[in-house]
Amino acid sequence: MSVGAARVYGVVGVFDRLVGQDAVESELTAAAIAARGGTGNGAMTHSWLFTGPPGSGRSIAALCFAAALQCTDEGTPGCGRCHACTTTMAGTHGDVRRVIPEGLSISTKEMREIVQIASRRPSTGRWQVVLIEDADRLTEAAGNVLLKVVEEPPDRTVFLLCAPSVDPEDISVTLRSRCRHVHLVTPSVPAIAQVLRERDKLDEKTANWAASVSGGHVGRARRLATDEEARSRRQRALALVGAVSRPGAAYAAADELVKSADDEAKQMSAARDEREREELATALGAGGTGKGAAGATRGSAGVLKDLERRQKSRATRTGRDALDRALIDVAGVYRDAIAVRFGAARNGSGVALTHPDLSDQIHDLADRVRPEGLLRSIEAVLTCREALDLNVKPRFALAAMVATLISAQTA
Repeated sequence: MSVGAARVYGVVGVFDRLVGQDAVESELTAAAIAARGGTGNGAMTHSWLFTGPPGSGRSIAALCFAAALQCTDEGTPGCGRCHACTTTMAGTHGDVRRVIPEGLSISTKEMREIVQIASRRPSTGRWQVVLIEDADRLTEAAGNVLLKVVEEPPDRTVFLLCAPSVDPEDISVTLRSRCRHVHLVTPSVPAIAQVLRERDKLDEKTANWAASVSGGHVGRARRLATDEEARSRRQRALALVGAVSRPGAAYAAADELVKSADDEAKQMSAARDEREREELATALGAGGTGKGAAGATRGSAGVLKDLERRQKSRATRTGRDALDRALIDVAGVYRDAIAVRFGAARNGSGVALTHPDLSDQIHDLADRVRPEGLLRSIEAVLTCREALDLNVKPRFALAAMVATLISAQTA
């Protein structure tokens, strides 16, 4: 937040978690003041839509706003010190429901349960807050369920939705029209580097490198700076571009990307899946010797099947997200080559490279491949991402992408 805004609103707490979003901080702080009946310069409303590119912090902004709404400090909404702020940010506040979809979509059943909670009056806080991350995963039916309550919200309920954009493919036109829109921008490289230095205590060289190759994604910059495996996954993705000149190696690199995404999903899910199965087994009476133990376990087949279905969906989503990050890295190389080809990123001026640490490879690609081929290559990556969204098998989708990349660079 700017110094002037900080003096006016006194925000020195939860909103510090946002990076490079001064205008958003000011707007949300003003709304939090208005929600108290104060004299903020922005009116409070019951439905909000937070949009922005990956890594901009839209879900963090929504969570900080929820904390500011619940904050009990008399002078600073979102002070970050009071019980309401700390429990909201920790995910334990009784009147803040944070919905984080784990599967491929948010179902109608889940949304109905959320609506029931939303209809209650707050028990301890100022508001009943429902924060829905990745609202773009709402099914059409689930979106309609949410729309009904958003159109006539309970007096003390606030809905905070997060989505990539206001495009109808991300959020329905009708639902978007019922929300106040807050758009976050991509944080600058210096702002991300500063966060890594000051909050994560990283050295300047590592912080600057991670910030420069993160694509404006704060969380990814942190992972790249601190996780060797994250750096290895990035290298495997970028190796695909260099392998395109050798078809056999290119298809092998594509298969490696799919395998890497699957391995990441399994690694992230294994411990959690096992814990959930053990907890469910205990809840169903596993190991019990009483008279009711046998009866409790006889009807467990359906419950176990439902758990397995949810775990499989979560693993699929995790794998798809990992693969999508790799494809974004690949597209970034071709984007950089186009910028160099047309002189927009030459001589260290103009457009910044997405992958500045691959400058030599990018300049070579720009010299070897015609502009039409570079554009076709980007289109091939985007088409692959769309195919994955339509549930095309990853190996088939990436094989088709590689075929187009090869033809685009040899034309």
